[in-house]
Amino acid sequence: MEPDKIKLRRLLRELSQMKGKHTELISYYIPAGSDLSKISELITQEQALTRNVKNKTVRKNVLSALEKIGQELKKYNKLPDNGLAIFCGNVSEEEGKTDIKLWVVVPPEKIQVKLYWCDQKFELGPLKELAKEKNNYAIICLDKSSADIALISGKNITILKHLNSIVPGKTRAGGQSSVRFYRVRENLLISFLQKVSLTARNLLKEFELKGIIISGPGPIKEKFYNEGYLTPELKKKVIGIVDVSDTDEQGIRETLERGKDLIKETELVKEQELLKEFFVKLSKGKEDVVYGEEDTISSLQAGKVEVLLVSEDFSNLNKIEELCEQTNTKLELISTSSQEGVEFKNIGGIGAILRY
Repeated sequence: MEPDKIKLRRLLRELSQMKGKHTELISYYIPAGSDLSKISELITQEQALTRNVKNKTVRKNVLSALEKIGQELKKYNKLPDNGLAIFCGNVSEEEGKTDIKLWVVVPPEKIQVKLYWCDQKFELGPLKELAKEKNNYAIICLDKSSADIALISGKNITILKHLNSIVPGKTRAGGQSSVRFYRVRENLLISFLQKVSLTARNLLKEFELKGIIISGPGPIKEKFYNEGYLTPELKKKVIGIVDVSDTDEQGIRETLERGKDLIKETELVKEQELLKEFFVKLSKGKEDVVYGEEDTISSLQAGKVEVLLVSEDFSNLNKIEELCEQTNTKLELISTSSQEGVEFKNIGGIGAILRY
């Protein structure tokens, strides 16, 4: 993971934990190209408004935060190309005590929103939006009995919806003519595929998709793709049709395995390949891998680590990230959305591939 992403992830975690006793935490998003003189005017206006706040403690703390922001902005002759995000306020956990802290963020992409907000918590929405994964893929895995719609986002895969059909098997119920039974069955199948298409459209419209894989056992997946069930917008996103032996969660996992060449650039597939390499080395007793917190951190501090693997909910993650920065070590945060990720967490959630 790139150093900038590590820092941003750590900062978002830190800021999300900050809570104010009152509405005295300031979030200020300044878009690229903003006029510095107008920014200073806004600070002056907010200071004037804050002097009218009745609560003495809130008034004092907000004015102190605004003063600190104003002093910070004086350091700039020109705004960074991507703008600035500033967070400042009293983060003391004790009532009546003051601890004014300031965070200044140069975002990885241009800030488009201009926002000044004062609340009991920092407004992190615009910054999280910039950090959001944009490399999204979808899987629609179906047969005549059921369908699953899943999203691959970064290193995570989520089944968004499971649908069951009422399409009967090919064996006729007693007394029904073959023609009538076929017609009923075909109409129910058409209705089910239409429902799958509508559900997929509604679920996936909020995501920026790079591609869709259609999978499933038997010929229904080809029928779904070829016979006009998908909207033109979704159909042009289809990057492959994959044959699997099942639907449900097993079908999604099999789609990932058999269709990995279609999505080989995704963080999820890269993570799975890295974990496979780690576990193969571990099973063979290779000396160029290590796991467990004590042994891994010892190797990291000694500069032996080439790639550090850590579960994304590891308890000492901030410390680990700082050590990686200090030793110029590549860090890979491992999700638990895959079977390999769960297995890695079960052996302690930390390990490394060593340089020597």
